[in-house]
Amino acid sequence: MSGWTRVLAAASITGFAFAAIDGVLAQEHTFKLHHFLSAKATAHAQMLEPWAKRVEVNSDGKVKIEIFPSMSLGGKPPELVQQARDGVVDLIWTVNGYTPGLFPRTEVFELPTVFVNDPVATNLAMSDMFEESLKDDFKDLEVMFLHVHAGQAIQMVDKEVRGPDDFRGLKMRTPTRTGAWVIEALGATPIAMPVPALPQALSKKVVDGAFIPWEIIPPLKIQEQTEYQIEGSDKVRFGTTTFQVSMNKDRWDGLPADIQQAFRDASGPEWSAGIGEVWRGADEFGIDLAVKSGNQHITLSEDETAVMNEALAPVVDRWIEEVSGKGIDGAGLVEAARSAIASHAN
Repeated sequence: MSGWTRVLAAASITGFAFAAIDGVLAQEHTFKLHHFLSAKATAHAQMLEPWAKRVEVNSDGKVKIEIFPSMSLGGKPPELVQQARDGVVDLIWTVNGYTPGLFPRTEVFELPTVFVNDPVATNLAMSDMFEESLKDDFKDLEVMFLHVHAGQAIQMVDKEVRGPDDFRGLKMRTPTRTGAWVIEALGATPIAMPVPALPQALSKKVVDGAFIPWEIIPPLKIQEQTEYQIEGSDKVRFGTTTFQVSMNKDRWDGLPADIQQAFRDASGPEWSAGIGEVWRGADEFGIDLAVKSGNQHITLSEDETAVMNEALAPVVDRWIEEVSGKGIDGAGLVEAARSAIASHAN
């Protein structure tokens, strides 16, 4: 049994114990957590539910976190940050890039050649750098944890792509502005949309494909709208997406110290590493499903991967120039992010 499996098992067992005496312990603090994917998605079932249980256990039953998937409390995914800031909901899980430019510092971890293929190391690097380098992005929010997924692979409706020339003239979905820059660097047209809109966009050929991980294949049945799943050698991906679980700042500031500690203890480096493993495992499950459905899983050669990364190198320079204009040391953040990721790499 892995360390992460033991963590989840302990949370489950202890959670059952609390459920058995439900009603004896008063839940003094109830929170609403809102997000944009279904209850079947990895984010909900394998990350948010176990995390909420950890907080509840840590609080000795004083906390109850109610999770509302699929935007069931209203609004659209890009509105989640504002919902948390305004106190419409207490907690959110969202893509940082759904609000372009609002979280520029965390974008460094999305960049191709900065993120390569290691969500565990990247999550730990974000944890290391948060207080000193990233925190200023999060006004009116108290961040519980940040994470990435397994990285942007290429999923195509009906065209095999193996290099930059193959993308020219195509329309590709992206959730973030850094992802849009990746697509533009390859000569394609970026189409921004939240992930729940992707299946219909693929089926109607609004887009020719998407930069998105395998993890999303099962919940959205992407294997039914695509023929090709493509990644670089050694699971190299072409950037990633950063996510946050955050709380309304006023709600956080009003909590007693022991309740704040219950959240902190549930959200530390061990947790960040564990959810990196979860997302990697969900990615493997997703690609296996696509292959079993008859799709082609293509791994680029080392030379093909190098050509792709060479074409994408200007994306890093573009980001540095963009954020430097806002008074952010972009070059310093790129260097720090690469160093921090390398320090945690296996």
